[in-house]
Amino acid sequence: MNNLLLILVGSIFVNNFVLVKFMGICPFLGVSRKLETAFGMGMAVTFVMGMASLVIYFVQNYVLVPLDLVYMQTIAFIVVIAVLVQLVEMVLRKVSFSLYQALGVYLPLITTNCAVLGVTILNVNNNYNLIESVVNGVGGALGFTLAIVLFAGIRERMELMDLPEWMDGFPGALITAGLMSVAFLGFSGLIH
Repeated sequence: MNNLLLILVGSIFVNNFVLVKFMGICPFLGVSRKLETAFGMGMAVTFVMGMASLVIYFVQNYVLVPLDLVYMQTIAFIVVIAVLVQLVEMVLRKVSFSLYQALGVYLPLITTNCAVLGVTILNVNNNYNLIESVVNGVGGALGFTLAIVLFAGIRERMELMDLPEWMDGFPGALITAGLMSVAFLGFSGLIH
């Protein structure tokens, strides 16, 4: 149980995919203008990362390794992730069409989100068992959600501020993301 808690805290704070490992930057910058869409993207990524960690554990250990097809790992992982993203896209279109429209092109881009592929490869490289893989996947996604929601909140407040012209829009967002990244580096000594 202690190990699972360390994996969870580590994946959310210490090894945050966006702010420490710099993975998943495209949706982080693209969908973080409004809190609602940022949270929706975070929940979509959480579902995909958690399910991908679960499914890919079985694909790796019961298909690729026994059939000596480990060299096909990346392709197999991307196929699993793409199927899960299509599932999320279909569900969002039926359940919350407004969120589906707000996420726009960034929803299918979860397929190419390197954080989703990165967590699955890290699970295999760290020899995580099934539970550890899912905890790492969900924790990584919760870390992504935390980062994107905090960033969206800051960006919404920045829109209301009287900022210098050079800091409006994307330059201000990059500076803010950099400062958030520096802040998250403060967690680096939390887990050894």
